[in-house]
Amino acid sequence: MIDFRGITSHTDLYNFHAHTPYCDGHAPMEDFIVEAVRQGFTHFGFSPHSPIKFESSCNMTHDDVPTYLNEVQRLREIYGNRLSIYASMEIDYTDEFGPSDPYFQELPLDYRIGSVHFIPSFANDGTYIDIDGRPEGFIEKMHLFFYNDIESVIRSFYTQSMKMVESGGFDVIGHFDKIGFNAEAFSPGITAHEWYDKLVLELFEAIMDHHYVIEINTKAWEQRGRFYPHAKFFEKLRKCDAPIIVNSDAHYPERINSGRYEALKLYNATR
Repeated sequence: MIDFRGITSHTDLYNFHAHTPYCDGHAPMEDFIVEAVRQGFTHFGFSPHSPIKFESSCNMTHDDVPTYLNEVQRLREIYGNRLSIYASMEIDYTDEFGPSDPYFQELPLDYRIGSVHFIPSFANDGTYIDIDGRPEGFIEKMHLFFYNDIESVIRSFYTQSMKMVESGGFDVIGHFDKIGFNAEAFSPGITAHEWYDKLVLELFEAIMDHHYVIEINTKAWEQRGRFYPHAKFFEKLRKCDAPIIVNSDAHYPERINSGRYEALKLYNATR
């Protein structure tokens, strides 16, 4: 595993969460590296959405995995004297498949991000629903698949997240409070309840017990004014000396550093 603390303890520019055309990224991988070099990054990691067992337009296919890994190696050969380039995946967890699966453990990845984007439909028909997209799509899915029961959706997300933490197989937990944004779009004020904070903090304690690195995800900062986890939890992360990395979750090269400065400034202000 990468020594994330060694990297983040310096002032080096880094980003360990970026997507590719093999999933839902919007530019060739080389464009991300060219931009990273231009901005003076010293560490850059690709983390396409992993293959999963059901159809998803956002996830890469098994067939694309060798091509992706070969492209990382090609870029290392060209740009490796200017920055360190890493191969990773953002691996989805479901009850049937996740980061601990032997398939992912045997891939030559430099690190693994574990994330929850899908939860089971309340119809109990074995289907998983993406609850990670835009608010308008999430609201429609609340009607179609979850009987408009937002509290149960939130609890399902944290149940899945806790199962992922217990099953292991990853190094970094991705955007572990991300459900909060869409939940607020559906039911404003829902995340201000004590029970919501309790779910977040219980998951945080489990993450700490298993010694995972926590991602502060800045993807939504410029457009939505929110970090994942929410900034109200930064003081807790700081007081517990939680190992953190600040990632932009970039889908476009020009956004590889979006929100990172603001997150680091706010996080450090909790000293």
